[in-house]
Amino acid sequence: MMKQTMWKKTAISSLALLMLAGGATSAFADGGGKGKGQGGGRDDDKGRHEDKNDKNDKDGDYKVTWNFEDEDDLKWAMEYIMRLASKGVFTGYEDGTFKPNQKISRIETLTAAVRLMGLRAQAESTEEMNTDLQFKDADKIEKKYPWAVGYVAVALENDLFSESETEVKPEANATRLWSTILLVKALKLEDEAKALNNTKLDFKDAKEIPAGSVGYVALALKKGIITGYDDKHGKTFRPNQPVTRAELAALLDRTDTEMPDQDAQAITGTLKAAPESGKLTIVKADKSEAALAIDSNVFIFRDDKKAPLSALRAGDEVLVRTYQNKIVFIEVTKSAPVVTAFSELGVINSLTFNAQAKLATISISRVENSQTVMLTYNVDANVTIAGDASLLKPGQLVLVKGDNALAKAIEIK
Repeated sequence: MMKQTMWKKTAISSLALLMLAGGATSAFADGGGKGKGQGGGRDDDKGRHEDKNDKNDKDGDYKVTWNFEDEDDLKWAMEYIMRLASKGVFTGYEDGTFKPNQKISRIETLTAAVRLMGLRAQAESTEEMNTDLQFKDADKIEKKYPWAVGYVAVALENDLFSESETEVKPEANATRLWSTILLVKALKLEDEAKALNNTKLDFKDAKEIPAGSVGYVALALKKGIITGYDDKHGKTFRPNQPVTRAELAALLDRTDTEMPDQDAQAITGTLKAAPESGKLTIVKADKSEAALAIDSNVFIFRDDKKAPLSALRAGDEVLVRTYQNKIVFIEVTKSAPVVTAFSELGVINSLTFNAQAKLATISISRVENSQTVMLTYNVDANVTIAGDASLLKPGQLVLVKGDNALAKAIEIK
């Protein structure tokens, strides 16, 4: 009897990060895996990632870590990767890299698809791990990828393979077309895809896409899960092109909107104040405010580099991504003006007032190294005046305080 698919809110996380973080990580080790039912980590592979967090996972509750040295290569995909990272384990290779341009294999992607469906526990169960696979390359799977036996079994039970497939081909590259079909099937949208099989695809290489696969591509394009390429001589899909780890991050993230109960948001606005007590308040374009908690694993981009939370300043314009009402990604799109505070003691030289009879500018003078220095400041509309305001006139000694040449406080001396 077909086992029932159980969707979980953390599904995309468990899939994406275990996959993206290590490619052939401990969860996707490419042979000689020592773990049994835990992802088969390889301790003897130099540069391989050891997934220490797999052992204590509960419903996708993984520790997220980040220490990648190849951040520059990741910039375009970082938003996708870190939003996925907030939902599951995300560690890189032991050498501190992510290898964003490394190609993804079919066994890695297949495992990811099963986790996308929330079936990790089932795939790693003793029952599934002991399945007698009927594929022609079953012996290879059992010997080189023992940790994947349960994933292949569950994938078959959930129709992720076509009826004509006789081999898993674990080491073959996951192509754009193959990954697209797999992901649509994982989302249980196969019937909707087949209904679009007679769609005319607007790609120069459309004939390279088998007729029975056209609907999957059409549906993925319709939902924005995948896009084509604008080449010199026309738009192409490149169905047989291998998918890289960073590209798959984008593919998975776009699929997030198709997941049940997804609550990811994209918010743009200006920071009302610097972070305080683990929270940020963002003022949107319509002047409304969004006060949100900051995820402990938030990733921040400032000046195209990873930055600490302390680097955020009031007035910064930002793009914020959330997951489960917590901020998991922040990109500073425009920095707030640098604040230069001042406090100057001097004698009032002149004052000007606006049409509403409010103080507009104040000019003071002071002696410095036997030279008279003149300082003129614009006055904030909400300036505070300490002392007898009637004394505010030329010749009066005052202390002017403010920032960026704007006087915000005047003390009568």
